Amino acid sequence: MSELHEECGVVAIYHLPSETDSPLCPKGGQEQASRLLPRMLLDIQNRGQLAAGFTTYNPNRNQLIDTYKDVGSVSEVFRLAHQREFETLMQEYAGRAAIGHVRYATCGEDDRSYAQPFERHHLLKYKWFSFAFNGQLANYGELRDRLLSDLDHHLARETDTEIIMHEISRELSGNQRPTLAEMMGHVGQRFDGAYSLVLLNAQGDLLVARDPLGIKPLCYAKEGPLFAAASESVALLNLGFQPESIRSLPPGHVITICEGRFQLQQFCQSNRRAHCFFEWIYFANVASSLDERGVYVTRTALGTELARLECQHNSVPIDDDTIVVPVPDTSKAAADAMAFGLGIRSMEGLIRNRYAGRTFIEAGEGRKRKAETKYTPLREVLAGKRVFLVEDSIVRSTTMRVLLDRIRNFGGVKEIHVRVACPPIIAPCFYGIDMSTIGELFAPPFLQQDCLTEAAQTAMAHELGADSLRYLPIESIARAIARDSDQLCQACITARYPTPAGQDMYELAVDNVRNGTDPGRTYERPNSPPVCTDKAAVPQIGSG
Repeated sequence: MSELHEECGVVAIYHLPSETDSPLCPKGGQEQASRLLPRMLLDIQNRGQLAAGFTTYNPNRNQLIDTYKDVGSVSEVFRLAHQREFETLMQEYAGRAAIGHVRYATCGEDDRSYAQPFERHHLLKYKWFSFAFNGQLANYGELRDRLLSDLDHHLARETDTEIIMHEISRELSGNQRPTLAEMMGHVGQRFDGAYSLVLLNAQGDLLVARDPLGIKPLCYAKEGPLFAAASESVALLNLGFQPESIRSLPPGHVITICEGRFQLQQFCQSNRRAHCFFEWIYFANVASSLDERGVYVTRTALGTELARLECQHNSVPIDDDTIVVPVPDTSKAAADAMAFGLGIRSMEGLIRNRYAGRTFIEAGEGRKRKAETKYTPLREVLAGKRVFLVEDSIVRSTTMRVLLDRIRNFGGVKEIHVRVACPPIIAPCFYGIDMSTIGELFAPPFLQQDCLTEAAQTAMAHELGADSLRYLPIESIARAIARDSDQLCQACITARYPTPAGQDMYELAVDNVRNGTDPGRTYERPNSPPVCTDKAAVPQIGSG
């Protein structure tokens, strides 16, 4: 399996007890709050297009919490184009609280059983819960082996989502009655990795949690009796929450709503942050803000960095025949800013088929075929031009190779100079982005001791079929995001991981390359079954 996957997205909604309804909530009382979930999921559809689902809570039905999920886009799963079927679903699953999830699959079958949320039934209401998460546990193998060392235990799926479900269940076993925050603090001590998590139980209690490093984004808003949380701010803004009420959940913190009471508290201390820089560069909706930094502003800053770099090298003639062309859509802001900085035009020389999906979620030849149908070169824009082709990143290079071939053959360009608004990807991700082996990455074979030289970039350009290629240096990323580098997870471009298990997995990946025994995803040990996780779009690895 293998171009760029990440990731998943989570959302939550809760209408707290109140004598008045929220003006943001659909008419019909607090039990209609769940109707907002499909809209929220639609706004984070960019984070997962293979499955969607939600769990709702309603104390006035036998199924106190009930889960509906399936394979497909949000529109397909929730029948948004079929009013009668949508209304039937919304009536059946009406509730005052709900959690939801969109998923990218990185392994395993694309079947309903891997879709989230995961629900665990129990006779006792506080042990009957459903949850969903975005991220990946880097110590999945360790947790799995520990569970299976007891022969009474069994795992039905190879996914860290199931591991999390069992770890939560363990905290609730016997007569233990920890608060949700205490439970999260206990399991958090055993988790090494990235997780933004939402949980709802049959008592109507809600938990929203973010890992201590804040690797994955998570934000929330509360106005009057309505509370909502989502992986990205755009989902809250489009519900009608005021921008000033939308906040990022601090890393290592939980929000709980128990017995109708809202509480924000810390469940785990951390001396640092490690926000995934790739969220700003690629994954997130350009309309979102992550940890108080706008995605559009960041991508514009990356374009300014590209223009500065080009002016320093001054290797490509800048004249009336020189244009900048973005690879749509995530590169457009960077391309526009680069063109502005160079004083030339930014033009849409590639038109994207918006129904083709993200090619990084396809494997092998499927990704290549999809890339061929995803972009159409405009000959009237490209013919005879010297083109700066701006891309947000190059992971496996499948899409870039196809693009360059099509631009030359169908666009009639004079020259193609690839500019990448990201440093070379040199190391796997073990926190939810689907690039899990060194061997699948394009850049490492060209670099000596991970050093990016002019000779290396020339060799890469030749391999791709470009006239030249240039990456941003690592220091450009922190400047563009306006964060200190030690506040970012940049493991895939530095090979320095923010958690011990992540660093251990990288060393294993390096050993696999040295020994010529690369078995597939790095966390898949010899003779072990394949691991399935959910992520969003790069290479494949995470759990959701």
